[in-house]
Amino acid sequence: MFDWSDLRYFLAVARHRSTAAAGRALKVDQSTVQRRLAELERRIGAPLVKRQQSGCCLTAYGERLLPLAEQVEQSVLALERHVADARREVSGVVRVTCPEPLMYRINASNLFERLSLRHPALKVEFVMCDRYLDLSRGEADVALRAGDTEGNLVGRKIADSAWAIYGSRKYVDRHGQPDRVEDLAQHALVGFDGSMSDHGTAQWLRQVAPNGNIVASNNSMLGMVYSAKAGLGLAALPTVLGDAEPDLVRVLGPIPELARIWRILTTPELRHTPRVAALFDFMVDEVATLRAILSG
Repeated sequence: MFDWSDLRYFLAVARHRSTAAAGRALKVDQSTVQRRLAELERRIGAPLVKRQQSGCCLTAYGERLLPLAEQVEQSVLALERHVADARREVSGVVRVTCPEPLMYRINASNLFERLSLRHPALKVEFVMCDRYLDLSRGEADVALRAGDTEGNLVGRKIADSAWAIYGSRKYVDRHGQPDRVEDLAQHALVGFDGSMSDHGTAQWLRQVAPNGNIVASNNSMLGMVYSAKAGLGLAALPTVLGDAEPDLVRVLGPIPELARIWRILTTPELRHTPRVAALFDFMVDEVATLRAILSG
């Protein structure tokens, strides 16, 4: 029947008794007030305001319409407050993707217990995967990721990741250990399979030992750890994982070429949603804890 927003102009004129004063109150020019008021009257089919030399006053019909228009205004204001409160409310589920070993280290700390105390209605769901999930396609909301990132993601650095070469004590006793990176070509090696061929560690190993003896291929970091612990061969591992395994010996490194940066990442569209923004703010406040988890 008519544009609801035109009621704002009618209410402003009724309160200020002048189209000029109404314009100042609404931060628009006087002609806009006059035009929108005239359009409202045309749509309704009756005059609402009488223009006088001293200003404006309501017609009898305008006086009857005024309390109804005020009710509409109060309903709209209540709706706006509700929407604003909903935007501020931190609730829902944030799906966080990260490598499986990282989830175990986080779970062993009380990091997310503190998150629950700050935001009781916010829940974190882990999506554990060593390959990079596509956040833009909704495979997860947030990534804790080390290494290169896609250009369409936003986030911040939270820790450094050092890598070294490890072998089991049994392997080292039987086969010795390399003195240089170049010696890796003479050792049995544990690597990633084809699904993880783009991983920075896999690319580095192909460069330094292109004809290396890969005796075990894995599609996860935990698989690499278990293969190395079983004595199958040497493996490149994050120092935070390798150093924590009593059955493993660091034989080389840290390797500068394998150093990586841990980041918390999301899409630009999700970054400022209440649930994701709350998680980002919490992670920033907990950087010291995260560095201990991610870097050792």
